[in-house]
Amino acid sequence: MLKPLSELKSGEYGVVRELHGGRRLAARLAGLGLTPGAVVEMMQNYGRGPLTVAVLHTRVAIGQGQAIRVLVEPREAEA
Repeated sequence: MLKPLSELKSGEYGVVRELHGGRRLAARLAGLGLTPGAVVEMMQNYGRGPLTVAVLHTRVAIGQGQAIRVLVEPREAEA
């Protein structure tokens, strides 16, 4: 079941499955490593304001408005 990246809690993992938005948003997210198939770990999410995720061994911060357009498939932590 897919859900917006903005709904993951700190410490949860997800796999990016879909990006909803225009070309500019998709290009920005791709530049940050948020592409379909990428595994992300939510580092910090207070439910408002920017959130921080770890992707491709890097931490990136994005706004809630962008995070709701990134659909992820929740998954368990990797061993």
